[in-house]
Amino acid sequence: MGIDSATESRNTAAVEDVAHLLVRCLRAEGVEYVFGIPGEENIRFVDALDGSGIRYVLVRHEQAASFMAEVYGRLTGRAGVCSATLGPGAINLLLGTADATTNSAPMVALAAQGSLRRTHKESHQVIDLVSMFAPVTQWSARVECPDAVPEMTRKAFKTAQSERPGAVFLAVPEDIEAARPAEPLGPLQIDMVHADAPSSSQIARAAEVLSAARHPVVLAGHGAARAGASAALVRFAERLNIPVATTFHGKGVFPDDHPNALGAVGFMRHDYGNFGFDAADVLVCVGYEIQEFDPVKINPNSDKRILHVHRFPAEVDAHYPVAVGVAGDLSQALDALSAALPDGLTFASSSSEKIRTLLDEELQYGRDSDAFPLVPQRVVTDVRTALDRHDIVLADTGAGKMWMSRLYPAYEPDTCLVSNGLSTMGFALPGAIAAKLARPDRRVLAMMGDGSFLMNSQELETAVRERVPLTVLVLVDEEYGLITWKMELELGRHSHTRFTNPDLVAYAESFGARGYAIETADQLLPVLRRALDDDAVSVIACPVDYSENLRLTDRLGNLSGPF
Repeated sequence: MGIDSATESRNTAAVEDVAHLLVRCLRAEGVEYVFGIPGEENIRFVDALDGSGIRYVLVRHEQAASFMAEVYGRLTGRAGVCSATLGPGAINLLLGTADATTNSAPMVALAAQGSLRRTHKESHQVIDLVSMFAPVTQWSARVECPDAVPEMTRKAFKTAQSERPGAVFLAVPEDIEAARPAEPLGPLQIDMVHADAPSSSQIARAAEVLSAARHPVVLAGHGAARAGASAALVRFAERLNIPVATTFHGKGVFPDDHPNALGAVGFMRHDYGNFGFDAADVLVCVGYEIQEFDPVKINPNSDKRILHVHRFPAEVDAHYPVAVGVAGDLSQALDALSAALPDGLTFASSSSEKIRTLLDEELQYGRDSDAFPLVPQRVVTDVRTALDRHDIVLADTGAGKMWMSRLYPAYEPDTCLVSNGLSTMGFALPGAIAAKLARPDRRVLAMMGDGSFLMNSQELETAVRERVPLTVLVLVDEEYGLITWKMELELGRHSHTRFTNPDLVAYAESFGARGYAIETADQLLPVLRRALDDDAVSVIACPVDYSENLRLTDRLGNLSGPF
């Protein structure tokens, strides 16, 4: 009669301190990297990582560590791990932790804490971290005794990697880290939870609603990408000839070069893809989460019938009245719904072709433009040309994100990453480091405005030191361009959005990276190709003309449907 690995580990392991036990638990969870900065109160944990098989990636700011853990979790489906000391170090993890939860990325944030004998009172660097992290995590807790480490670690990863995934926070007091359990302990057994098949009654009700539809539209969100539902979405769309739009987070889960593709919705105004929803009577929302995109923009009158296909129920919203919720594995649900519909049922829609034509015209405008500074459409087309279908671009928050999210053709899920739950600035450079570690076979580009670049540019040193090749494309306009755009739209003027930059080429080179300055429009594409093919860290400074922003919103405002 055999015994499980957890029992064997408990029987054979010597009584070790919590730091080493925690590292063994992380190893059992499949952790490959811990991103962080050590502190006085967690030196035993950092020391225990040496020789463990887990690579400790020393960063230059804890916020960057949290973004790295988030992006690693998003790309792998396994919780990324970041670590910090107590007090200010832990506080610096907060932004990326909140970003992970709002972007549905699995992550475990670890922080040191003062010893238990002083956490009850006013004490140097001690604040209530558990309460601080609670609102932005799925579980926030403090390790109170050494024997709890295996259970709490397993719970942390199980919770973070559940559907809907998000962040978990654990505080480890310094005296607990140095303590030893009462007896030898080891990691707990990992039980994988698999999605259930949808219920036949839910499928039947959904089929009844869809059979009565005249102009249905599919909206695929981040959950569809997490579930690997691309193939099922294509089968469903082709079987019924239904147009498919994605959220910004869902980009690529339905290929943008497919005849039924509507592109991405989520722009701040009524964009081309939104016209595909205007005449729709039924919305088939697959893996869509309201935090990605406000449903009022596609269902302003709350009159469309909604089929919510996801692993968990929908959030309540007046503009998202769910007629039928189909819970379960997304691919199985789509295939079952397709099979439950009458033979020969298809839908005719001309909106996909019209919308793709409008998007193609914008991209062609970019290809044809030799203006300098570059128009954003030219930047998007050159980035698309330089990257292969499976390469990864991270578009940081700002005007550049808006242009990339709405215009950049994506063909595979998780190849165009944005922060759209919290819309955080500064995530793309540290995120690109994690993306390259998670997907070493792919080329990685961080596309950032000059405002967001300077928020975490110190991580160039991390990338160079850790030998993580990547390219950073900095769009230079010397202002917070998205805020200027919004102020001009709403107020007719703008203020307090301008700044100046250092010499970005010299700045990059001072870190040991390669620096490039774009001086004509036709330089960007060859420089991008060269930088992406180099086994090095590169920074490209590219001036951009965001006067196109207001021209775009004016054009969209004058566009009328239906089409």
